[in-house]
Amino acid sequence: MLRPPGNWTSDKPAFSASEARGEKPLLVVRNVGIEFGGIAALKNVSFNVPHGDIVGLIGPNGAGKTTLFNCLSRIYRPSRGDILLEDRSILQQPKHRIAAMGIGRTFQNVALFSTLSVRDNIRIGGHSITSGDAISDMIRLSRRRRTEERLDEVAREICEFLDLRPVEDLPVSSLPFGTQKRVELGRALAMRPKILLLDEPAGGLNHEEVFALGSLIVRIRDQLGITILLVEHHMGLVMSIADRVVALNFGEKLSEGTPAYVQSDENVVKAYLGSKAT
Repeated sequence: MLRPPGNWTSDKPAFSASEARGEKPLLVVRNVGIEFGGIAALKNVSFNVPHGDIVGLIGPNGAGKTTLFNCLSRIYRPSRGDILLEDRSILQQPKHRIAAMGIGRTFQNVALFSTLSVRDNIRIGGHSITSGDAISDMIRLSRRRRTEERLDEVAREICEFLDLRPVEDLPVSSLPFGTQKRVELGRALAMRPKILLLDEPAGGLNHEEVFALGSLIVRIRDQLGITILLVEHHMGLVMSIADRVVALNFGEKLSEGTPAYVQSDENVVKAYLGSKAT
C-alpha cells in the first residue's frame, strides 16, 4: 500500500477510477487568480480533484499553495475564476457555510484550544455542521441534548480511529506535537467533510511519524471515503500516497499528472533545483 517516504517511484494509473468512469470531479478549481498590493499570488490556476483521490499540491516556498488553500476555505476571495464543489460555486456561498458544504481543513500551525481536552477539541469541529440557536442552547431543549450526545459519540469514534482514546480526556497542551497534529486532524474529521484540505501535515514530524501519517491519510481516504487535497513540502510523503500531483511556482501551475510524471517534468525540476533534469 504505502511505500516508505523517500521512494519517488510510482506505478499509479494516469487517470483515477472516477475519471475512467466519466464521473464529474468533486472539486473544480477554474482559472483562479488573486492579487495582493498589485502582486499576483495566483495566476489563472486550474485543476480538478476527482472523487476518492489523494491529490498533492506542491511547489517551492511562495508558490501560492497556502494562498490557494485560503481561497478554497474562503479566507480569501479570488479576484477572478471560480471554485466548484459538486458543481456548486463556493464563492456564491457565505463563509460560514463552507464547512456545511463539505470542506474541512487543517492548518500549518496547530490551532487548538490548549486547555480543553482532546475530546472537547474534536467536538468543537462537529459544532460547525449542527443546527441550533441561542435560546435552545440556554434552556437545553431535548433536541439540543441529543445533538450534544451525538457530538460526544462522534468525538469518541474519531478518537478511536486516530488512536487517541488513551489521551482523550487530557488537555492538548500536555501532549507531544505529533499527537496534537492528530487532534487537529480529528477536529477536521468531525466536520464530516467530503474533501479534506491538509496544509503541511508533516511539518515538525520525525521520519517515523511521517510514515505513520502517510498510512493514516490513505486510511482516511479508503475507510472514510474522504477525498484529500494535500499541501506538503515532504516530497517522499506526497509521492508515496498521492494519486495525482499539481505543481505550482510563482502562482502558476507548472505541471499536473501522476507522481511519476510530475517528478520527471523538467519545469518542476528547474523550480526545485534550478537546473534541467538529467
